[in-house]
Amino acid sequence: MTGLRVVPSWRHGQERLYVCLTDGRNVAWYDREAARVNLLSDEEREEVLQALGPFLTGPVTVGPPPVPTPAELARLALHPDDDLAPNRPGEALLIALDREPGPPHRLRPDPRRRSLMAEQAVGEALDRLDGAGWHALHSVPLPGGDRIHHLAIGPGGLFAVHTLYARKQRVTVADPMVTLGRREPQSLLRRVRADADRASYALTAEVHPVLALAQPADVSVPAPLREVRVLKDTDIEGLARLGGILKPADVEALHAMARDRQTWTRV
Repeated sequence: MTGLRVVPSWRHGQERLYVCLTDGRNVAWYDREAARVNLLSDEEREEVLQALGPFLTGPVTVGPPPVPTPAELARLALHPDDDLAPNRPGEALLIALDREPGPPHRLRPDPRRRSLMAEQAVGEALDRLDGAGWHALHSVPLPGGDRIHHLAIGPGGLFAVHTLYARKQRVTVADPMVTLGRREPQSLLRRVRADADRASYALTAEVHPVLALAQPADVSVPAPLREVRVLKDTDIEGLARLGGILKPADVEALHAMARDRQTWTRV
């Protein structure tokens, strides 16, 4: 076989090098992160390795593509409209603001934009856990128009994360009330627990409630809280230190279930 070409491509933020025939058909690809060359036909092994020679950065495993796991097959079977994984942090707010931006002459900032800033800060911190074996879903829709701001799934378990914009404000958390600056206290922890309970029901697994505060000046928790974790947006990445709860296969299976919109239609 002659005339093989190596074509770089990106999938899910990771580089792959495809080995193609002159007519564009793929015969193999090199996953640099996994150090694996996946062959569609073992007959072309030598030619493929010769073409990839200048690109190989060390020892590699060579063989047919791995068999998809049940979680991968479930993901591939999802209709794009039902797949929540592409949702951006604050997806629901981004759509709402695009549809109804509000009058440009408002004297005060649109509160939706502050909420969006909070969800983006927390969501981006959760997305950075991906390299530690975690998955994050954003704006998970619930019946009745509610939604879970973020769902984190990883070795340390499952967490339903509710965000609160608290820039330069003192926050006092006295179960179930949350006081932001000089505003009236709100029973926000009831909402945070309810979101986690609904997620537990949908996924048939324990989901822990988290209140994430975006850019607070100070946080006071006078007494221990029942079940709920209170974290600053700068502390979110500390979840990566948690482990020993879920195996990688369990993480993938729960993520495949959670990213399906139909999972959340009856909670």
